[in-house]
Amino acid sequence: MAVGKKYKAAKEKIGSGVAFNIDEAVAKVKENAYAKFDETVEISVRLGVDPKQADQMVRGTVALPNGTGKKVRILVITKGEKEQEARDAGADHVGNEEYLEKLKGGWSDIDVIVATPDMMSKLGPLGKILGPRGLMPNPKAGTVTNDVAKAVREIKAGKIEYRVDKTGNIGVPIGKVSFQPEALVQNAMTFMDAVVKAKPASAKGTYLKNVAISSTMGVGLKLSTQDLLARLKS
Repeated sequence: MAVGKKYKAAKEKIGSGVAFNIDEAVAKVKENAYAKFDETVEISVRLGVDPKQADQMVRGTVALPNGTGKKVRILVITKGEKEQEARDAGADHVGNEEYLEKLKGGWSDIDVIVATPDMMSKLGPLGKILGPRGLMPNPKAGTVTNDVAKAVREIKAGKIEYRVDKTGNIGVPIGKVSFQPEALVQNAMTFMDAVVKAKPASAKGTYLKNVAISSTMGVGLKLSTQDLLARLKS
């Protein structure tokens, strides 16, 4: 894959093999962002776990104090009075059968699906469609609930779900390049605190192997895991 001149220049400016503390890394990500749009800032973590083992599956949710800067499109699958509750809370789409049919047909103009427990039997058959796209509601993620209003408000405010993939990696957005440095650092540390606390009891060896931060089009910067852990303990 050809590397653009701006990316190459940014990479040369940053250098390689250096592990930065979170403040330095955020400053460099903002400084070296060159796209004409407001790039998303993402943090990526490589964990020392075996996701094939059920007791080493690291997943959960965390509320980023400063949000992600992204407009999250939420579909709520429910019926009755819960429909109005979801609309009042700010859900973008609310309904049941008509949206189940749209999902079956490949409709994908959404980022999150929230469902009440009584609708999961109808969503279950759509697992092969929704699962690979990360859209299947899950009680552990707070997206299967009778309190749909609370779920919608929390997601809109910046609550994100994280889940380790089959190679032991987690990647999540923590904001936009336009955010103040302090906001990005706070979001990053809030996420890292959640991941460290989610360490499985059965995980052996080094848990936090590598951490990096980057913008959509930018160069990835390696973070010092020692610095991160020290900050979380302080």
